[in-house]
Amino acid sequence: MEPLIVLVGVTCIVLITGGWKARPLRRLPTALRGGLAAMFLLTGGAHFVGMRDELIAMVPPVLPAPEVLVTVSGLFELVGALALLWAPTSGPAAGALGLLLLALFPANVYASGTATDWWDQLIPRTITQLIFLSATGTVMVDRLRATPLRWHGRKATAVPATKGAGGGSRDSSAIALTGKRRKADAGEWTAESSLVSPRERGGQVPGFRRIPNP
Repeated sequence: MEPLIVLVGVTCIVLITGGWKARPLRRLPTALRGGLAAMFLLTGGAHFVGMRDELIAMVPPVLPAPEVLVTVSGLFELVGALALLWAPTSGPAAGALGLLLLALFPANVYASGTATDWWDQLIPRTITQLIFLSATGTVMVDRLRATPLRWHGRKATAVPATKGAGGGSRDSSAIALTGKRRKADAGEWTAESSLVSPRERGGQVPGFRRIPNP
């Protein structure tokens, strides 16, 4: 219950701050980044301080080395929380934390079997995990939309227009294509000239183009 309260509370605080002064914080995905970062800092720290014994007891018996699993998952949560605060890494961090939530869900199912509070029962735990997954998915999708797509290692950018000889506008992509065709034609001329003997290269030979010396 505490992680959900932190997520909702910090997200609302960021949204209110954005509406008051900081315009970039008005967007829900940006506010969710702050809420998720605070939540995972809380839960990641609990893997080492405060609730470590309880979290170790939540690990299903079929899994080996519960202490190591709790330590590794806590480190992942802390690193992911810090990565959420930086825009370029927030998308991958949200995706990785979403996968971590799915990997840790069996521990929630196992812990619900011995729960005494209603919010620790299986259905409330499942609903809470779905909320967390929705938040991480929202951040990941938002960052994917904000990141320019790349095809074949080339970044899609706007191509400026250039002035042609007649004062008109020529697309620089067309100019580049013309240059490629000229280079291809030059390669064909060179291939043809290789069939000409050195003696014939001094004069004009029918059927062949004369290649000027560079």
